[in-house]
Parts: sequence; structure tokens; C-alpha cells
Amino acid sequence: MNRDELLEQVTEDILAHVMNGSFPERELAQSIKPEQLDERFEEYELLLDLHFVLKSDVVDFVRDLSVHLRSLRTETRTTSRTRRGAVDGRIDWNETIKKRYSEHPRDRSIFVCDDRTVEYDIPENIVLKRLISVIHTAIREAEEYLRGHYDWVRETWKGNEDLIDELQRIVERNVHVRRIRDPDTYEPTERMLTTAASSRHAVYREAASLLRTRERLFDGDADAIRTLLEETAIAPDDQDSLFELFVLFRFVATLERMREMQPQYKTIATGRQEVARFEDEKEIVLYHDTSARDRDLSFVAVPDEDADYHSRTDKVQLEAQEIAGDYFGREFTNHTGRPDVIVLEVVSEADTQREYLITEVKNSTNVDTIRRGIKETLEYLAFLRVNEEYVFGPDEDDYFGSGWNGLLVTQDLEDETASLEEQTDNPVTILQASELERDLERILSEIL
Repeated sequence: MNRDELLEQVTEDILAHVMNGSFPERELAQSIKPEQLDERFEEYELLLDLHFVLKSDVVDFVRDLSVHLRSLRTETRTTSRTRRGAVDGRIDWNETIKKRYSEHPRDRSIFVCDDRTVEYDIPENIVLKRLISVIHTAIREAEEYLRGHYDWVRETWKGNEDLIDELQRIVERNVHVRRIRDPDTYEPTERMLTTAASSRHAVYREAASLLRTRERLFDGDADAIRTLLEETAIAPDDQDSLFELFVLFRFVATLERMREMQPQYKTIATGRQEVARFEDEKEIVLYHDTSARDRDLSFVAVPDEDADYHSRTDKVQLEAQEIAGDYFGREFTNHTGRPDVIVLEVVSEADTQREYLITEVKNSTNVDTIRRGIKETLEYLAFLRVNEEYVFGPDEDDYFGSGWNGLLVTQDLEDETASLEEQTDNPVTILQASELERDLERILSEIL
């Protein structure tokens, strides 16, 4: 599958799972944020706002903002007050004479004065203030990245450090902006946005348009999400994350179809990356990019130190571990890498049986990369432990499970390869991206 096909499919998955509140937003944010961003941007809404301010029309809006603020629209409000012995404002003689005649006969010290004030809190300005606040907050969170030289900032704030400073000055010092009250939580209302969108002043029309674009993004509008993924969310050199997310969604959709139920979704937490859980007569837990330590799973690539006999390979690992421990004065434990996806199924009857499907994802058609993926998947199976006990074995023929416990997913290959049926005798099954929809259910059914 090429990048466009992946984007199309992942966009549909996001609309189907994330935007209806079922899939954990943090998991999505982790997958689509550029690697340079820190953990703050695993908050989905913050990530959306970051990419919102990367839009070229938002940058153009900020660039022209200082000019537009010189002609900010205001309304004049007139209030009348009765004064005795002093004049404050313009005297309204007609009202003054009426007041004296009706209430204060022969008292020539009574005056009715008009007090005119400039009103900034009109609907258009509330819309403008909200947009400025959104942009300013997002920039403050991401300033170190926007001032940097990352590829994913490309045609936006890169090289425009003075623009960031200018926005900061506008927010903190511009008299007109400071006179506009801060919008309430529910503002701007739809009526305010409509008023701004129909204004004769371009700055208000643009502000309303940009806020509505942001609204559509947060509401999960298909076109807005697609634009996010295509233009800002995925760095061009990070298609691996996109492919991994595609595979993860295939697992979720297939399990939903097989179990005929919606799973319970989990918010991703450090060291506990459970994504979804299905519970009926069996418990099925789906993990992503983790060793699932909360289930006491690990992938320790070190042989038993108390064994009577070690192979040469085992001896090298043990000696290397001991030498490093002596040199640095602390203990070391050798681990394999970690698989991209783990499907864990537990039989509920007294927890008498557990089965695992360990899945590695390689966004590649390169033969050497796929060979490395096969080797890594075999390592995960051979060294999979629960409570420090190997899951598969102890016989050498059983190191990799039943033959259905290891799965490697690759990109689509041009050359003809073995079918699923032809791989049944192998401990690791290889599926290409386009085969997942057809064959993943068969593999899962062997585990479940």
C-alpha cells in the first residue's frame, strides 16, 4: 500500500473509531505526532492545535494582524446621567430642561449629561479575541519547535521568529486587544461567528473562517482530519508509524467483527499500553508497542543462569552481562526489542489457559528487512516470559508456540509469495498489508 492508500484507510479508521469516542485519543496522538515533540503533545487536542497553527492561512493571518488591529471596529455607547453642580460630558439641554421642570423646579444646578464610551466587546471582536488566544496558547506550548529547524515546520513559522515575537507583543501590549474582554467558555456563539463571517472587514471574516475550520477538526470532520493527516500530522519520513497504526486498526476491526461486540478502550499510560479489551466468555487484551509489563510479560533474551549446560551463544551473553555488571557496578538484564502489537487472550474459567499472538510490523518490501522481521518475531516468541517463566518450551521444538503465535506484517510485495495455507507449518506467519482484511480473522481464530 502506498502512502495515499494508507492515509485514506487510516482516515476512515479515525473517523470510525476515534471521533465517536471509542478509541483512545492518546494512542492516536502518539502515532501521528512527529518524533521531535515531547510527551505534552500526546494530548490529542493540543496536538490538533499545534497542527492548526502550522496551517499557512493561520500564519498569514498572524502576519497581517498588526495592520488589521489599527482599524479595529468598535461601537459607541451613550449613557445619560444627572449631575448637580457639575458637568461631566456633553450637556443634553432638552433632557436637562425637562428634568429641571419635572423634578427640580428653579434648581439651575441640575444638568443631564451624555457620557459616551467606546465599546470593544462586540461579537466580531469576541471572535477575533478567541482566535488570537487559541493561536497564542498553541505557539507558547510549541515555541521551541516553531523556532527550530524541523522538516515538519517547513513553510510555516520556520524563519519567522520575529512573527512569534510580534504575536507575543500583540497579546501582552496591544491596547485594542487588551480592551476586548476574554471570551466565556461557550463563546464565540454561532451567532457571533455568523456576525463576524458577514462583516465588511476582512480580519473578522478570516477569524470566523479559521475558527470554524478548527471546530470541524475537533468535531472529526472527514475533510478536516484528512487534511491534518496529509499536510501536517505525519512527517514524510515517518510512514512507519502510519503503517503501524493501519495494522493496529485492522486488529481492532477484526476483533470487533469476530466477537460481535465493542471493546473497552483504555487510555495509554506509561508502561501500560493496553489499547482494547474484549470480555465475554474469554478475555482478550490488545497491546500496542509494549511488552505489557502490567501482565507480567517480558522478552528476556538471557538463558537460565542456573542451567547445567549453556551453548556458546548463551555463554557469550551471560559473560557479557557479568563483565558489564562488574565494570559499571550494577546489574544488567538483556532484553530483545519489543513487538509492535500483542494480542493477549485469557480463558476466564479459573484462568486455566493463556494464548498469545505476537505481531511485528515492517513497513518495507526489502528482503533483508523482512528477514530481520522474521528473526525478531522468532526471538519474541522464544524469549516470551510470564512471571519470569518461559511461555513456550521447554522442548526445542516448542520454543515458538503452536505455529499460530507469531505474525509478521509487511508492505505489499510485487513478487509471488507463499499463501497462508502454504505457511501453516512455519512458526511465524507472514501477511502483506492487502492480505490483512482477508486472512487476519483466520489467524486470530486459531488463537481464540
